[in-house]
Amino acid sequence: MEHNSAIGVFDSGVGGLTVVREIMRQLPNENVVYFGDTARVPYGSKSKQTVLKYSRQIIRFLMTKNVKAIVVACNTASALALPELRPEISVPIIGVVRPGAKMAVSLTETKNIGVIGTEATVKSGIYTRYIRELTKEVTVVSKACPLFVPLVEEGLLEDRITDDMVDRYLSEMKAYNVDSLVLGCTHYPLITNAIKRYMGENVKLINPAYETTKELKNMMREEGILNQDSAPAVYEFYASDGADKFTTFADRVLPMHVDKVNIVDIESY
Repeated sequence: MEHNSAIGVFDSGVGGLTVVREIMRQLPNENVVYFGDTARVPYGSKSKQTVLKYSRQIIRFLMTKNVKAIVVACNTASALALPELRPEISVPIIGVVRPGAKMAVSLTETKNIGVIGTEATVKSGIYTRYIRELTKEVTVVSKACPLFVPLVEEGLLEDRITDDMVDRYLSEMKAYNVDSLVLGCTHYPLITNAIKRYMGENVKLINPAYETTKELKNMMREEGILNQDSAPAVYEFYASDGADKFTTFADRVLPMHVDKVNIVDIESY
C-alpha cells in the first residue's frame, strides 16, 4: 500500500456519491475507487446477514484495487455490518453513522434530536445508541423515510411530490421540537432544500457525508497515509448494474462528468 493508493468508497447504490463529493472538496489530492451496488439496491429492507454478505463481497473487490482506507458510505451497512467488518480487514475503515451522531449531540440545544433514514437504519437503533453513548440527556426521534431514495434517484429534488412526502414523514419531528436533524441516508442531502423549507431555519440539518469526510481526513493523518502527491486525483467508478442511470445521477451530484462506469460481477467476489 502506497500513500497515493486510492480510498475505497462503497454504497448500496449511487447515494454514496455524496460522500465522494465531500472527499473531492475536503481531500482533493486523494484518489478514489467507488463501488455502487446498483443491482441489489436497496439495502434498507434487507436482513443483517444479507447486508453483511454484500458488504464483504464489495470489500473483497475494493481490496483488489489496493485501497488504503475504506468508507462505508451506506448508513444501513454502517449500522448492520461495520462492527463485524472492522476486525476482518487490514486497512482503516470508517462508516457514516458515528460522525453524524457526534455532530448532532454537539449542535442540539433543545436536547431533541431527529434521525431520518431507511427502515433498516432506523430499526437498528444505531444512531440512538451512539447518541446515548455520548449523552443520556437527549430525546431521539427516529423516522424511516423509504420513499425519499426513489424520489432522489428519479431526480425529483425540487418537486411537489417530494414536498408532500417531506410533510408526511417529518410532521412528528416538528411536534417533538427537534433542533438537530440527522440526514441518515446518503441520498437525503440531495433534498436538503425541501427538508429545510419544511423544518425551518432554526433546525440544523446534519449531513453525515460531510462529517464522515472530516473524520476520514483526521484518521488518515493519524495513520500517516494522506496523499502528498500534487498530481491530479484519479476517480474510478464501478457498479453492479445500470451504468447509464449511474452516470445520469453522478452528473447531478459530482463537480465532474463521469466518463465511464465499469460493471462488476460482484457475486463472484
